[in-house]
Amino acid sequence: MVSGTIPATPEIVPDSISPPTRPRASASLVVLAVLAVGYTLWATQDLILPVLLAMFFALVGNPIIRVLQRIRIPRFLAALAVLCSGIALAVLLGQQLVQPAGEWIREAPRELRSLAPKLQKLAKPMQEANKAAENIARAAGGENTSRPVQVVRTEVNDPYRVLTTTPMLITSILAVVLLTFFFMVYGQDLQRHAIALLPDRQKKKVTVGILQAIETEVSRYVLTISVINAVVGLVFAGCLYFFMDLPLDEALLWGTMAAILNFAPYVGPLIGIVLMLLMGFSSFDDPVQSLLPATIYLGLHTLEGQIVTPIVLGKRMALSPLILILALMVFGWIWGIIGLLLAVPMLVCVKIVLTRIEGMEGWAKLLE
Repeated sequence: MVSGTIPATPEIVPDSISPPTRPRASASLVVLAVLAVGYTLWATQDLILPVLLAMFFALVGNPIIRVLQRIRIPRFLAALAVLCSGIALAVLLGQQLVQPAGEWIREAPRELRSLAPKLQKLAKPMQEANKAAENIARAAGGENTSRPVQVVRTEVNDPYRVLTTTPMLITSILAVVLLTFFFMVYGQDLQRHAIALLPDRQKKKVTVGILQAIETEVSRYVLTISVINAVVGLVFAGCLYFFMDLPLDEALLWGTMAAILNFAPYVGPLIGIVLMLLMGFSSFDDPVQSLLPATIYLGLHTLEGQIVTPIVLGKRMALSPLILILALMVFGWIWGIIGLLLAVPMLVCVKIVLTRIEGMEGWAKLLE
């Protein structure tokens, strides 16, 4: 019997203990979560849209309020002055545009009827080609004497619809005005109190950096884009007034339309070109002169989009055209025209947040 000690098996100690892997959500759960968020945004738009519009207007006014604070004006008075100036400017512009807009709405059916012969004259070669193709198809397949079925749709006009929708519209406008004022005055205090709720110092630091970047960059971006679009609208109105001999109020109407549509990239200019074509063909008899409003609008938009905006903003706020088109489609489908106006500022906010969070820089690059 051999006595001795059996050597113990050496214990293998790993160099580093890897942290437990976090469980990943399945693709079906991600899809369901996205659909749930989209439905919530659509269902609660009456509550969400006034808040987002107020934040949008507050971001436009914050740089002006900071300038007023530097000359010793209290923030409360500065916010009140900026808000009252914006409302006064909107009221004055609205008074100038109500009459020409009402005339265009009243005369739209007659103008469209007068536009039909001009469009038929332009489309005459295509119609002749279609008739020739139909004759060939009849000769090849025989004469078809069946008449197509016509579907007649009737619409019931509710006389009380205006009485129910007008108070809701006024309430929404008042809510946007009040929320804009409170965001301008108490937005910074709200940010400080919200950051104080975070338990970790590092999280507070990251959150402060994100909020400061959003307020600085997005407010600068929104204010700059607003000024550029206003200049584009004024220049377009001046071209219509001086070179096309349109009345001043009508030129201001189309200039304001051009400025508002320019907030929605790609989609807005396309709609603007179609509107300018319709306006040109309904206002002028000469085909060359009828194309001038759309040509001037396209030239101004190209100059602004390819030269002015890249020089002023640089590449910091550059967004991928594909991502931008997808965002415009989604937000336009959920919130309509307001979604088109808010899509770009919201994308800029998302890009800033992804850039500041560690490990999410790749997703920020995806938006560029």
